Amino acid sequence: MAKRFFSLIIIPHSRASSRTITLSEKTIKILIGICGTLFLVLVVFLIDYFSVAGIRLKYKNLVNENIRQKQMIAEYKVSFNKLRDSVDHFKNYAQKLNVMAGLKSPEALKEIGIGDGSDGISETPAANTSQDITFNNINNISKNAEGIEKNLSTLTKFFDAQSTRLAFTPSIAPARGYLASAFGWRDDPFTGKRTFHYGIDIATQTGNPIAATADGIVVTTKREKIGGRTIILSHRFGYQTVYCHLSKFLVTPGQKVKRGDIIGLVGRTGKALGPHVHYEIRVNNKEVNPFYYILEE
Repeated sequence: MAKRFFSLIIIPHSRASSRTITLSEKTIKILIGICGTLFLVLVVFLIDYFSVAGIRLKYKNLVNENIRQKQMIAEYKVSFNKLRDSVDHFKNYAQKLNVMAGLKSPEALKEIGIGDGSDGISETPAANTSQDITFNNINNISKNAEGIEKNLSTLTKFFDAQSTRLAFTPSIAPARGYLASAFGWRDDPFTGKRTFHYGIDIATQTGNPIAATADGIVVTTKREKIGGRTIILSHRFGYQTVYCHLSKFLVTPGQKVKRGDIIGLVGRTGKALGPHVHYEIRVNNKEVNPFYYILEE
């Protein structure tokens, strides 16, 4: 069988001679096959390219979404920690109110460490600033909040019925400063021996005011070898408060005072390494931890 040929004649627009390209049928089939294969390869390549481009776009969107979610989680964690700290604060506040109301004894509460030396009086340990947000943690906070709400409701009713008693109950710090020494066992700063400290020491500048922590009457103003200039107030219901190391008395025995009245000035009289006020609370002649009777921050 004779081979079949196909001719392609190219006629230019110029006066140049025409050109003829002659291809056999087999060659044309081969070229068509090559072109078809190339076309299929191109189609596959384009499909793969656009598919990969789509995947890249989705990946980029997922990365951006992941960044946004991490930022949201970080914000939620900050809010969660603030909420937890607030609940802990109210819990400590409620514990103090329970002690003041006589509904719980200090021994029944978790012992709290000394302050951090900042302004104001605080014995609450530094809270953990990082905590994972889990269902158990959220559930614990919810239960604590519910318990505090019920307890505060009970305390509100109690104090409403005991407004007179509340006026004679110590509830503020006698001076502004930082907690230099807490209530309890410590190494004596003079002898180094282990001794029990029956009050708290609030360090501050000489001459700063010292306030009565509850309504009462001045029992005595005296000068002691250890306590220096000392004031003792009686507040009824078995409460007494003691203020030591004063530089000056501003009240006299028998004088009535209200909570917040200035009764003296900070000093370092008696046995003192620096200017501070040694503050004690006695309930029925027994020393108790003043920390539980300071509600202000």
